[in-house]
Amino acid sequence: MNHYTVGVEQEFLLVDPESRRPVALAPRVREISRAPGDLDVQGELTPFQIEIATGVTHSFEELDEQVRAARRVLVEAADAAGCRLVATGMPPIGKAGPPPGTDDPRYHQIEYSHRRLVIGQGACGLHVHVGVEDKAEALRASNKLRAWLPTLLALSANSPVYEGEDTGYASWRSMVWSRWPVSGPPPEWDGPEHYDRTVDSIISTQALLDRAMVYWDVRPSANHPTVEVRVADIPQLATEVVVLAELIRALVVSEPSEQRVDDSVLRAAYWRASRDGVDGLAADPHTGKLSPAFDRAEELAEHVSVALRDRGTLSTVERQIDWLRHNGSGAARQRRCPDPESLVDMLIARTREDI
Repeated sequence: MNHYTVGVEQEFLLVDPESRRPVALAPRVREISRAPGDLDVQGELTPFQIEIATGVTHSFEELDEQVRAARRVLVEAADAAGCRLVATGMPPIGKAGPPPGTDDPRYHQIEYSHRRLVIGQGACGLHVHVGVEDKAEALRASNKLRAWLPTLLALSANSPVYEGEDTGYASWRSMVWSRWPVSGPPPEWDGPEHYDRTVDSIISTQALLDRAMVYWDVRPSANHPTVEVRVADIPQLATEVVVLAELIRALVVSEPSEQRVDDSVLRAAYWRASRDGVDGLAADPHTGKLSPAFDRAEELAEHVSVALRDRGTLSTVERQIDWLRHNGSGAARQRRCPDPESLVDMLIARTREDI
């Protein structure tokens, strides 16, 4: 099981330390960042956001070290640029827009074709790549993951506050992102031909400019031999990032659930996860039955326990779920702040807390 490699992309918001609002300094942060080894600092959809990718990691220890090192690189670069790095799914104060957006021809083409969808996005997620043999295996992994995507979303929920107000959703990012034509849970795939035929048909409608705009929460990577999982909000803490990545890797390694998941029930389970996060109730995507979301998280750990035990990470995952039960999700921690300004200050501190 240990040949399944992992790579992680973390997206962050940049904010002014005084106003706590998004600040368009990503080009400057990228320019002065010093990323050692395989770490790669990248621009995002807006200049208010910055992303950093780990290299390909072969062990849990290597993954843990690179995730923390990546945060250190961006924290130091943001400080040097006069702004602060924030790990949150959406800007708590202000918007990451309107334009100027990223000064890139492809961005301007998206802006023209999809119009107000690109305004005020600022959505920051966690993308996890797991190495697979080929596209066929990536699509089999996608089918395995479908039933557990709402649980992964609930565990990561970290965007309840937007424009200074509580949205009522633990993950407002997932609700905003769901407006894109191809987003949310992917279909059940019969194989590469089915996938290619579906994507080509959608591109023909011009709802997608190209395959890079396939924003399903699981997709075969266009550039790497990996399956890419994009369901999570960016978590506040590096530890949360590492555990989520380990759960995703374990799902790819493990045997699938026997029962197929109906698309409509899965979408409803997604909505429930977006609203309640891990602190409320979760909907079983097979039956729709409600139960405590933490029970569903423990079922996920049990489902992948063989893969976790093989890598020596079962106790790490179980401890993190227990920690979340006692400390609350990222969304719950945000809501404990008395006002939006202190919330942003808390997020700045949390982003650099365990690096």
